Amino acid sequence: MNKQVLILGGGYGGLLSALTVRKYLKAGEADVTLVNRYPEHQLVTELHRLAAGNVKEQAVALPLEKLLRGQEVRLKIGTAENIDPVAKLVRLADRTTLRYDTLVIALGSETAFFGIPGLAENSFTLKSVDDAKRIRAHLESKLDAYARTKEDKDASIVVGGGGLTGVEAVGELADELPDWCRARGIEPEDIRLYCVEAGPSILAGFPPELVDRARESLESRGVRFVTGQPVTEVRGTEIVLRDGTSIEAGTLIWAGGVQGHPVVSSSGIELSRGRAVVTECLQSVSHPDIFVAGDSAIVLAEDGRPYPPSAQLAWQMGETAGFNIFASFRQTAMKPFRPVMSGTLASLGRRDGVATIGARRIPLKGFPASAMKEASHIRYLSHIKGLFSLAY
Repeated sequence: MNKQVLILGGGYGGLLSALTVRKYLKAGEADVTLVNRYPEHQLVTELHRLAAGNVKEQAVALPLEKLLRGQEVRLKIGTAENIDPVAKLVRLADRTTLRYDTLVIALGSETAFFGIPGLAENSFTLKSVDDAKRIRAHLESKLDAYARTKEDKDASIVVGGGGLTGVEAVGELADELPDWCRARGIEPEDIRLYCVEAGPSILAGFPPELVDRARESLESRGVRFVTGQPVTEVRGTEIVLRDGTSIEAGTLIWAGGVQGHPVVSSSGIELSRGRAVVTECLQSVSHPDIFVAGDSAIVLAEDGRPYPPSAQLAWQMGETAGFNIFASFRQTAMKPFRPVMSGTLASLGRRDGVATIGARRIPLKGFPASAMKEASHIRYLSHIKGLFSLAY
């Protein structure tokens, strides 16, 4: 009987695990099953563009069946609810139970609300295609309402969090909202677009000169930054800050942090802050038959600090996990995970961006940074044979 390789999650880490396993293991050696809650591989790094109406859904939601065609990977659409590492079973929400010999956990992360009263109930998140579509529909309805009533809150938008996701979201909105306004007879200057960041600066980890460049670019297009002021409570449309001031806004998009996936947290494998602790070969330190890729695992850099979650990290972890499954089946040496960090890129709308490139963190800004981000996107699509999505 073939060994069973079960992969939970069809994001960057899960998809690349499946493709890499099949690159080395033939169908007669193992059965490979990929479980994902959506039929598509969703490009989370591009969701801000969908939320702002800059791309079509097909550009960021690539059918997994198409990407896996000819790979001898069984695709199961479902939501993992429980992992039993002792019995080697995974239970899905539809009560299906799947057995495994080797498991890959690539479930990503979930939005962290940090116990802030009213935040989860009164905000939108940006973690899926459905999230992006909800944001766009809501924004359009608020602009329609403002065109009728001229209530300031309907024209006020707050993005909570000044990291990559938050900054890219405000950049895209700053570009697209003027056209939405003109189509409704609204003056674009009536829109109040805020980015609220708890820390002292947006884009933590970027060089100060690039942070300043990003702020200047976005402020010139109407973005208002509030830094050093955490959100402490949300009462309906009132967003309360630590200093006691508040912003009245009909739209709050929360991109202020992530946390470990609850299925991982409750799985019984060894954890640190809700994420799996893994060996240098990406095996769970407590259960060597479980590999972990992407945001579900903590991976330490040479300085002893965890790498921040990113698509490029998840992609490389998926490939390493896939190869090491092959190596474990053949009882040959596994490959330690040694990520090659090509850089960090932040789009600031359609034609602007900031970036640090390579190990030397060479700074880029403006069109060169924007072009580099697009090139990175195309490189990934080419790698997974997903270039067809560029037609949208």
